[in-house]
Amino acid sequence: MSFADNFKNLDPNNPGMWPLPVQAIVGAVVCAGLIFGGWNFHIKNLVAELQTVEKKEADLKTTFEDKQKRSANLNALKEQMKEMEQSFGDMLRQLPNKTEVAGLIVDISQTGLSAGLEFELFQPLEEKVSEFYAELPISIRVTGNYHQFGQFVSGIATLPRIVTTHEISVTKGVKAVKGRAADAGGSTLTMSAQAKTYRALEEEES
Repeated sequence: MSFADNFKNLDPNNPGMWPLPVQAIVGAVVCAGLIFGGWNFHIKNLVAELQTVEKKEADLKTTFEDKQKRSANLNALKEQMKEMEQSFGDMLRQLPNKTEVAGLIVDISQTGLSAGLEFELFQPLEEKVSEFYAELPISIRVTGNYHQFGQFVSGIATLPRIVTTHEISVTKGVKAVKGRAADAGGSTLTMSAQAKTYRALEEEES
């Protein structure tokens, strides 16, 4: 009997009566199918697990890079903070204390007189206390010409202490400048402004 004859006339309902070669082959095929199915199922589980691990790795990498960037920015911010604190300290050292304010007011007045201006008004106003310093506004009205005004404002800016000028307005007046003409018409100009100087707060004020 040939090998092919073993597969002829097989009764599918009674595999126990099949020839031994056929039973062996069918059994081997079934075992191979079961092994392949189990292996395939196991591989799919491993692939799914690998994908989960890869996603977790990507998330951790993103988190690490984000924290690394924040750390780098934090160092830069710390350096900027140090620079700001140093600049703020330098500015505070430029502010006069209570005993120096009177001398600074005299310096502002002398700067105007040195520029050839005549003061019509020089009135210190009430101090405005802030968190770190006190602001002392001074109302000023002077007469002269544009060149003298410019010299006055420039002179204030070069004082060793911080003085700023605000609300500057220039109008044409009728009073003649002593010993000279302020402009081609022989009339004077009047400049009104508010100078502001600042002083550091004493310990009991802060």
